[in-house]
Amino acid sequence: MQVVKITKNEAGQRLDKLLAKYLNLAGKSFIYKMLRKKNITLNGKKCDGSEKLSEGDEVKLFLSDETIEKFSEVKIQKVKKTKLNVVYEDNDIILINKPSGMLSQKAKDSDESLVEYLIDYLLDSGQLTGEEMRQFRPSVCNRLDRNTSGIVIAGKSLPGLQIMSKAIKERTIGKYYLCIVKGKVDGTKEISGFLKKDEKTNQVKVLKHEEKDALPIRTLYRPLLSDGKHTLLEVKLITGRSHQIRAHLASIGHPIAGDYKYGDPRLNAAVKEKYGVKSQMLHAWRLVMPSRMEEPLSGLSGREFTAKPPAEFDAMTAEMEKKQ
Repeated sequence: MQVVKITKNEAGQRLDKLLAKYLNLAGKSFIYKMLRKKNITLNGKKCDGSEKLSEGDEVKLFLSDETIEKFSEVKIQKVKKTKLNVVYEDNDIILINKPSGMLSQKAKDSDESLVEYLIDYLLDSGQLTGEEMRQFRPSVCNRLDRNTSGIVIAGKSLPGLQIMSKAIKERTIGKYYLCIVKGKVDGTKEISGFLKKDEKTNQVKVLKHEEKDALPIRTLYRPLLSDGKHTLLEVKLITGRSHQIRAHLASIGHPIAGDYKYGDPRLNAAVKEKYGVKSQMLHAWRLVMPSRMEEPLSGLSGREFTAKPPAEFDAMTAEMEKKQ
């Protein structure tokens, strides 16, 4: 027999969802059969799996250790040691300044992504154990393109993951980016349009008028610095679509420097030669938390966090300031 004591990381979910994670190699039919036969109980009582778990509950599995081991596997991928640039951390969430070139989440099993580096960091620091990963696996709440740098939010606890994911979905978090674009941009402006994605090429098109499968987009930008040839912009995402900032700015004649998918080849070659720019100059630099956040994240209400951009930004902006 084994006893699973429900902590804040398991509370709030259905019992059958927890069991599917704990006995992740078992089929649903086996789990429900064990529930019907009272081989799995909740707080000493028969249960059907639909019960919502609370912190302090006890789930008892009247199964042999061999059976549990057979149906339970915790996958911990070994990754190269990577020092994370932590912007902020508490018991429930962590904000990480992701470098350009790192995946937010793996695309295939052999990939190493920020999620794997985060788990390795939490295991090394004693904040997470392999046993705890049976019931909960820390993960990122938002994703950045591989070659976009900046703040990624990750949940260290289930409440942290759920609350931040909900805030992102409901767009109550202010997300601001820095980017360096081609040409001189004058004045703050909100631009809108429709974005259509080609899944085969993983590219998007920005349209002026609505078409089938096209999604509405809104982007707000504010110029911070310009030398006439380039402009440093602060961009706020009002909608958050795939490649939105890159494609939207390119569609109005201001492609991002270093963007090899939507950018200007001549500009890309010039900034690579002069500043060593190898990917798009786009950085998720500032987060503004919702004014009212749920427990246990209420202490973050209204707070702002910033992440230092890569060295290439400093080099280009320093040159731009000289020409002011």
